[in-house]
Amino acid sequence: MKKKLALTFTVTALAAVMALSGCGNNNANNNNGSTTPPAGNAGGEAKAITVNATNFEFDPPDVKLNAGDKVTITLKNDTGNHGLEIPDFNVNLKNGESATFTVDKAGSYDFHCSIQCGSGHADMVGKLTVS
Repeated sequence: MKKKLALTFTVTALAAVMALSGCGNNNANNNNGSTTPPAGNAGGEAKAITVNATNFEFDPPDVKLNAGDKVTITLKNDTGNHGLEIPDFNVNLKNGESATFTVDKAGSYDFHCSIQCGSGHADMVGKLTVS
């Protein structure tokens, strides 16, 4: 009987410890959901960018980023039928689509319309500038 009581007590104590271990958060790096890095960091932010396409331009035409930023880019067609392709990041979007990627090094990366959209198609270009 004593063994059964000791076993029951041990199992109950272990269950209580396991249940309580999930209560509370002692995370010193808690940022309350913010995507802004600590001051002094040049990159590593989460950026959400919408590129609007019209006949025959992108707005914004030049997107500024920092190396290390995680980018979610969305294409919105305001006028016409357009796509957005960024070959360096293997991105090719149609209207309403999004892609997420990390810009890992500084440089200038071109994007262009990936759907033949008319006489101004060749001029429909933009740039990601990463510093």
